[in-house]
Amino acid sequence: MEDGNVDRVNEQPVFAAELVPHRSLGRKGFRILLVLTGAVCLLYGVFFMVTGAWPIGLFLGLDFLLLYVAFRANYRAAKAREEVVVSRTNLSIRKFSPAGRMVEHRFNPFWARFQVQRRDDIGITSMHVSGEGRVTDIGSFLNPDDRESFAKAFRGALATVRLKI
Repeated sequence: MEDGNVDRVNEQPVFAAELVPHRSLGRKGFRILLVLTGAVCLLYGVFFMVTGAWPIGLFLGLDFLLLYVAFRANYRAAKAREEVVVSRTNLSIRKFSPAGRMVEHRFNPFWARFQVQRRDDIGITSMHVSGEGRVTDIGSFLNPDDRESFAKAFRGALATVRLKI
């Protein structure tokens, strides 16, 4: 093989994953929740305002506003993601913040170590990749089931790369 072909083969991803936070309530569900909650708050707010208990009506409006702000912050945090790519010559972990900033961590896959912290009652609590004096966490926003499946697949990819000498 020519040197260029060997380099291309070595750079071919053996494993690639995009990790994203799970949100159980989609955009449509969010809108339905806001409409229903807004209607209830408006109905009770008007009732309390008419009966002379106007502060309660104002607090119901404040409750609705706080619910909206909390869900918007939750959906903004859901924009975070991580891209993990393993090839024979490189292990790349790219972390994207909700604001869109990206930080990339690169490791040699032969020297990288994948560490998993586990509790019997919960399962995997954290995952880290270390090597060459550096450490980064990975998949911290994943739920326990997703952590388990990612850890199994990622560990398998590292083993595959190390076996192909």
